Amino acid sequence: MSEAAVYAGKKLADYHFGPDHPFGPYRYSAFMERFHQNGLDQQVAHEGAYLANDDDMLLFHTPEFLAEIKRRSVEGTEHYGSDTPMFIGAYDVASTVVGTVIRAVDDLMDRRYRRAFVPIGGLHHGGRGSAAGFCLLNDCGVAIEVLKQRYGMQRVAYIDIDAHHGDGVFYAFEFDPGVIIADIHEDGRSLYPGTGDAEETGRGKAIGTKLNLPMKRGANDTEFMAAWDKVELFLLRLEPEFIIMQSGADCLAGDPLTHLKFTEEAHRHATTRLRIIADECSHGRLLVTGGGGYDADNIAAAWGAVVEALV
Repeated sequence: MSEAAVYAGKKLADYHFGPDHPFGPYRYSAFMERFHQNGLDQQVAHEGAYLANDDDMLLFHTPEFLAEIKRRSVEGTEHYGSDTPMFIGAYDVASTVVGTVIRAVDDLMDRRYRRAFVPIGGLHHGGRGSAAGFCLLNDCGVAIEVLKQRYGMQRVAYIDIDAHHGDGVFYAFEFDPGVIIADIHEDGRSLYPGTGDAEETGRGKAIGTKLNLPMKRGANDTEFMAAWDKVELFLLRLEPEFIIMQSGADCLAGDPLTHLKFTEEAHRHATTRLRIIADECSHGRLLVTGGGGYDADNIAAAWGAVVEALV
Protein backbone atom coordinates (compact mmCIF):
# COMPACT_ATOMS: atom_id res chain seq x y z
CA MET A 1 0.00 0.00 0.00
CA SER A 2 1.20 3.53 -0.74
CA GLU A 3 2.67 5.51 2.13
CA ALA A 4 1.19 8.73 0.69
CA ALA A 5 -2.41 9.78 0.07
CA VAL A 6 -4.06 12.62 -1.84
CA TYR A 7 -7.46 13.84 -0.61
CA ALA A 8 -9.76 15.15 -3.33
CA GLY A 9 -13.37 15.21 -4.50
CA LYS A 10 -16.12 17.48 -5.77
CA LYS A 11 -17.07 18.76 -2.32
CA LEU A 12 -13.50 19.94 -1.81
CA ALA A 13 -13.43 21.46 -5.30
CA ASP A 14 -16.52 23.52 -4.44
CA TYR A 15 -14.49 25.83 -2.21
CA HIS A 16 -14.12 28.75 -4.60
CA PHE A 17 -15.70 32.13 -5.25
CA GLY A 18 -16.75 31.80 -8.86
CA PRO A 19 -15.06 31.84 -12.28
CA ASP A 20 -14.35 35.58 -12.21
CA HIS A 21 -12.63 35.54 -8.81
CA PRO A 22 -8.88 34.88 -8.32
CA PHE A 23 -9.80 32.00 -5.98
CA GLY A 24 -11.82 30.31 -8.72
CA PRO A 25 -12.66 26.72 -9.69
CA TYR A 26 -9.72 26.57 -12.12
CA ARG A 27 -7.35 26.08 -9.17
CA TYR A 28 -8.56 22.59 -8.29
CA SER A 29 -8.88 21.66 -11.95
CA ALA A 30 -5.30 22.76 -12.69
CA PHE A 31 -3.91 20.50 -9.98
CA MET A 32 -6.08 17.50 -10.86
CA GLU A 33 -5.17 17.71 -14.55
CA ARG A 34 -1.46 17.60 -13.68
CA PHE A 35 -2.10 14.87 -11.11
CA HIS A 36 -3.62 12.59 -13.74
CA GLN A 37 -1.44 13.56 -16.72
CA ASN A 38 1.82 12.86 -14.91
CA GLY A 39 0.70 9.49 -13.59
CA LEU A 40 0.94 10.67 -10.01
CA ASP A 41 -2.54 9.29 -9.46
CA GLN A 42 -1.08 5.80 -9.91
CA GLN A 43 1.52 6.31 -7.18
CA VAL A 44 -0.60 7.41 -4.22
CA ALA A 45 -3.68 6.29 -2.34
CA HIS A 46 -6.89 8.19 -3.09
CA GLU A 47 -9.10 9.56 -0.33
CA GLY A 48 -12.25 11.63 -0.57
CA ALA A 49 -13.56 14.78 1.07
CA TYR A 50 -15.10 14.80 4.55
CA LEU A 51 -17.35 17.22 6.41
CA ALA A 52 -16.26 18.58 9.80
CA ASN A 53 -18.77 19.04 12.61
CA ASP A 54 -19.22 21.91 15.04
CA ASP A 55 -17.21 20.17 17.76
CA ASP A 56 -14.27 20.09 15.35
CA MET A 57 -14.64 23.77 14.49
CA LEU A 58 -14.93 24.86 18.10
CA LEU A 59 -11.49 23.51 18.86
CA PHE A 60 -10.20 26.63 17.08
CA HIS A 61 -13.04 29.01 16.17
CA THR A 62 -15.28 30.90 18.57
CA PRO A 63 -18.98 29.93 18.81
CA GLU A 64 -20.03 33.49 18.01
CA PHE A 65 -18.02 33.50 14.80
CA LEU A 66 -19.38 30.12 13.67
CA ALA A 67 -22.94 31.32 14.29
CA GLU A 68 -22.26 34.42 12.18
CA ILE A 69 -20.76 32.43 9.30
CA LYS A 70 -23.70 30.00 9.38
CA ARG A 71 -26.17 32.89 9.25
CA ARG A 72 -24.40 34.55 6.35
CA SER A 73 -24.11 31.21 4.58
CA VAL A 74 -27.90 30.84 4.62
CA GLU A 75 -28.46 34.41 3.47
CA GLY A 76 -25.66 34.43 0.90
CA THR A 77 -24.44 37.79 2.20
CA GLU A 78 -22.10 39.26 -0.40
CA HIS A 79 -18.87 39.56 1.63
CA TYR A 80 -17.42 38.90 5.05
CA GLY A 81 -15.32 42.00 5.60
CA SER A 82 -13.83 43.64 2.55
CA ASP A 83 -12.16 40.71 0.81
CA THR A 84 -13.87 37.37 1.50
CA PRO A 85 -17.01 36.61 -0.53
CA MET A 86 -19.93 34.73 0.97
CA PHE A 87 -22.40 32.52 -0.89
CA ILE A 88 -25.31 30.26 -0.03
CA GLY A 89 -23.94 27.03 1.38
CA ALA A 90 -20.50 28.51 2.06
CA TYR A 91 -20.34 27.13 5.61
CA ASP A 92 -20.75 23.52 4.51
CA VAL A 93 -18.22 23.95 1.72
CA ALA A 94 -15.65 25.50 4.06
CA SER A 95 -16.43 22.82 6.66
CA THR A 96 -15.53 20.22 4.06
CA VAL A 97 -12.07 21.73 3.67
CA VAL A 98 -11.62 21.55 7.44
CA GLY A 99 -13.07 18.06 7.70
CA THR A 100 -10.84 16.72 4.95
CA VAL A 101 -7.73 18.08 6.63
CA ILE A 102 -8.86 16.56 9.94
CA ARG A 103 -9.37 13.20 8.24
CA ALA A 104 -5.84 13.41 6.87
CA VAL A 105 -4.55 14.10 10.40
CA ASP A 106 -6.48 11.12 11.74
CA ASP A 107 -5.18 8.85 8.98
CA LEU A 108 -1.58 9.84 9.67
CA MET A 109 -2.01 9.41 13.41
CA ASP A 110 -3.63 5.99 12.85
CA ARG A 111 -0.64 5.10 10.62
CA ARG A 112 -2.80 4.41 7.58
CA TYR A 113 -0.37 6.66 5.72
CA ARG A 114 2.84 8.51 6.53
CA ARG A 115 2.30 11.48 4.24
CA ALA A 116 -0.76 13.29 2.88
CA PHE A 117 -1.68 16.15 0.54
CA VAL A 118 -4.93 18.15 0.55
CA PRO A 119 -4.90 20.56 -2.43
CA ILE A 120 -7.75 22.85 -1.40
CA GLY A 121 -6.62 23.59 2.13
CA GLY A 122 -4.23 25.94 3.84
CA LEU A 123 -6.79 28.69 4.54
CA HIS A 124 -4.26 30.44 6.73
CA HIS A 125 -5.76 33.93 7.07
CA GLY A 126 -8.85 32.89 9.01
CA GLY A 127 -8.70 33.91 12.67
CA ARG A 128 -10.36 32.31 15.65
CA GLY A 129 -13.17 34.82 15.35
CA SER A 130 -12.84 36.21 11.83
CA ALA A 131 -12.70 35.39 8.14
CA ALA A 132 -10.17 37.15 5.90
CA GLY A 133 -8.11 36.85 2.74
CA PHE A 134 -10.43 34.39 0.93
CA CYS A 135 -10.35 32.14 4.05
CA LEU A 136 -13.76 31.56 5.65
CA LEU A 137 -12.42 29.07 8.19
CA ASN A 138 -8.90 28.01 9.16
CA ASP A 139 -8.31 24.31 8.48
CA CYS A 140 -4.69 24.41 9.60
CA GLY A 141 -5.62 26.04 12.89
CA VAL A 142 -8.26 23.40 13.54
CA ALA A 143 -5.81 20.63 12.61
CA ILE A 144 -3.25 21.94 15.09
CA GLU A 145 -5.87 21.99 17.84
CA VAL A 146 -6.96 18.44 16.93
CA LEU A 147 -3.37 17.28 17.33
CA LYS A 148 -2.96 19.08 20.65
CA GLN A 149 -6.34 18.43 22.26
CA ARG A 150 -7.31 15.01 20.89
CA TYR A 151 -3.92 13.41 20.39
CA GLY A 152 -1.94 15.11 23.14
CA MET A 153 0.81 16.34 20.84
CA GLN A 154 3.29 18.54 22.70
CA ARG A 155 5.18 19.90 19.68
CA VAL A 156 3.32 20.50 16.41
CA ALA A 157 5.17 22.24 13.57
CA TYR A 158 3.45 24.47 11.04
CA ILE A 159 5.53 25.50 8.02
CA ASP A 160 4.17 28.05 5.54
CA ILE A 161 5.74 28.90 2.16
CA ASP A 162 2.78 30.81 0.71
CA ALA A 163 3.72 34.29 -0.52
CA HIS A 164 1.35 35.75 2.08
CA HIS A 165 2.19 35.56 5.77
CA GLY A 166 0.00 32.98 7.53
CA ASP A 167 -1.30 35.50 10.04
CA GLY A 168 -4.39 33.54 11.05
CA VAL A 169 -2.27 30.64 12.26
CA PHE A 170 0.65 32.69 13.58
CA TYR A 171 -1.30 35.00 15.87
CA ALA A 172 -3.64 32.27 17.08
CA PHE A 173 -0.64 30.44 18.52
CA GLU A 174 1.91 33.19 19.17
CA PHE A 175 1.76 32.53 22.93
CA ASP A 176 1.82 28.73 22.57
CA PRO A 177 5.28 27.16 22.92
CA GLY A 178 3.90 23.83 21.72
CA VAL A 179 3.20 25.16 18.23
CA ILE A 180 6.39 25.59 16.22
CA ILE A 181 5.91 27.99 13.29
CA ALA A 182 8.26 28.79 10.42
CA ASP A 183 6.91 31.11 7.72
CA ILE A 184 8.71 32.15 4.51
CA HIS A 185 6.70 34.92 2.83
CA GLU A 186 6.90 38.14 0.88
CA ASP A 187 7.75 41.10 3.09
CA GLY A 188 4.59 42.59 4.57
CA ARG A 189 5.60 46.05 3.40
CA SER A 190 4.74 45.03 -0.15
CA LEU A 191 1.99 42.42 0.31
CA TYR A 192 -1.15 41.59 2.28
CA PRO A 193 -1.60 41.05 5.20
CA GLY A 194 1.35 43.28 6.10
CA THR A 195 2.53 41.08 8.97
CA GLY A 196 5.27 38.56 9.72
CA ASP A 197 8.26 40.70 10.66
CA ALA A 198 11.47 38.83 11.42
CA GLU A 199 11.42 40.25 14.96
CA GLU A 200 8.20 38.34 15.71
CA THR A 201 9.47 35.12 17.30
CA GLY A 202 6.57 34.32 19.61
CA ARG A 203 5.38 35.89 22.85
CA GLY A 204 5.63 34.97 26.50
CA LYS A 205 6.78 31.40 27.00
CA ALA A 206 6.64 30.88 23.22
CA ILE A 207 9.52 33.23 22.41
CA GLY A 208 11.91 31.35 20.16
CA THR A 209 9.31 28.90 18.85
CA LYS A 210 8.31 31.07 15.89
CA LEU A 211 10.43 31.96 12.85
CA ASN A 212 9.39 34.60 10.31
CA LEU A 213 11.51 34.91 7.18
CA PRO A 214 10.20 37.81 5.06
CA MET A 215 11.53 37.94 1.49
CA LYS A 216 11.99 41.06 -0.60
CA ARG A 217 10.06 41.57 -3.83
CA GLY A 218 11.61 39.56 -6.65
CA ALA A 219 13.31 37.01 -4.38
CA ASN A 220 14.24 33.85 -6.30
CA ASP A 221 15.02 30.19 -5.62
CA THR A 222 18.53 30.94 -4.41
CA GLU A 223 17.16 33.21 -1.70
CA PHE A 224 14.46 30.69 -0.85
CA MET A 225 17.03 27.93 -0.37
CA ALA A 226 19.07 30.15 1.96
CA ALA A 227 15.96 30.86 4.02
CA TRP A 228 15.02 27.19 3.98
CA ASP A 229 18.34 26.24 5.56
CA LYS A 230 17.31 28.33 8.57
CA VAL A 231 13.96 26.53 8.71
CA GLU A 232 15.68 23.15 8.83
CA LEU A 233 18.00 24.13 11.68
CA PHE A 234 15.03 25.60 13.54
CA LEU A 235 12.96 22.42 13.19
CA LEU A 236 15.78 20.06 14.08
CA ARG A 237 16.41 22.05 17.25
CA LEU A 238 12.77 21.92 18.36
CA GLU A 239 12.01 18.32 17.23
CA PRO A 240 8.32 18.44 16.24
CA GLU A 241 6.12 15.37 16.69
CA PHE A 242 3.94 16.19 13.66
CA ILE A 243 4.61 18.48 10.69
CA ILE A 244 2.07 20.46 8.66
CA MET A 245 3.15 22.51 5.64
CA GLN A 246 1.02 25.05 3.81
CA SER A 247 2.31 25.05 0.22
CA GLY A 248 0.72 28.06 -1.43
CA ALA A 249 1.74 28.40 -5.08
CA ASP A 250 1.52 32.18 -5.21
CA CYS A 251 5.24 32.53 -4.47
CA LEU A 252 6.07 31.33 -8.00
CA ALA A 253 7.10 33.86 -10.65
CA GLY A 254 4.16 35.18 -12.64
CA ASP A 255 1.48 35.04 -9.96
CA PRO A 256 -0.83 38.00 -10.62
CA LEU A 257 -1.24 38.96 -6.95
CA THR A 258 2.31 38.67 -5.59
CA HIS A 259 5.90 39.62 -6.38
CA LEU A 260 8.18 36.66 -5.60
CA LYS A 261 9.97 34.71 -8.32
CA PHE A 262 10.37 31.18 -7.01
CA THR A 263 9.93 28.11 -9.20
CA GLU A 264 8.32 24.81 -8.29
CA GLU A 265 11.76 23.65 -7.17
CA ALA A 266 11.13 25.55 -3.95
CA HIS A 267 8.12 23.34 -3.28
CA ARG A 268 9.95 20.20 -4.30
CA HIS A 269 12.91 21.01 -2.07
CA ALA A 270 10.79 21.98 0.95
CA THR A 271 8.67 18.84 0.72
CA THR A 272 11.65 16.55 0.18
CA ARG A 273 13.52 18.00 3.14
CA LEU A 274 10.47 17.95 5.40
CA ARG A 275 9.96 14.31 4.53
CA ILE A 276 13.47 13.59 5.83
CA ILE A 277 12.91 15.65 8.98
CA ALA A 278 9.55 13.97 9.58
CA ASP A 279 11.22 10.57 9.35
CA GLU A 280 13.76 11.70 11.92
CA CYS A 281 11.52 13.55 14.39
CA SER A 282 7.85 12.84 13.69
CA HIS A 283 7.49 9.13 12.88
CA GLY A 284 7.21 10.19 9.23
CA ARG A 285 4.02 12.19 9.80
CA LEU A 286 3.87 14.97 7.22
CA LEU A 287 0.66 16.68 6.10
CA VAL A 288 0.85 19.18 3.24
CA THR A 289 -2.03 21.44 2.23
CA GLY A 290 -2.42 23.70 -0.74
CA GLY A 291 -2.89 27.40 -0.14
CA GLY A 292 -2.82 30.48 -2.33
CA GLY A 293 -1.85 30.57 -5.97
CA TYR A 294 -3.67 32.39 -8.73
CA ASP A 295 -2.01 31.13 -11.91
CA ALA A 296 -3.13 27.73 -13.21
CA ASP A 297 0.26 26.67 -14.58
CA ASN A 298 1.98 27.62 -11.34
CA ILE A 299 -0.52 25.67 -9.28
CA ALA A 300 -0.06 22.58 -11.44
CA ALA A 301 3.73 22.85 -11.27
CA ALA A 302 4.02 23.60 -7.55
CA TRP A 303 1.52 21.06 -6.24
CA GLY A 304 2.64 18.47 -8.75
CA ALA A 305 6.15 18.88 -7.33
CA VAL A 306 4.78 18.48 -3.80
CA VAL A 307 3.10 15.18 -4.62
CA GLU A 308 6.16 13.92 -6.51
CA ALA A 309 8.22 14.57 -3.38
CA LEU A 310 5.67 12.88 -1.12
CA VAL A 311 5.56 9.64 -3.13
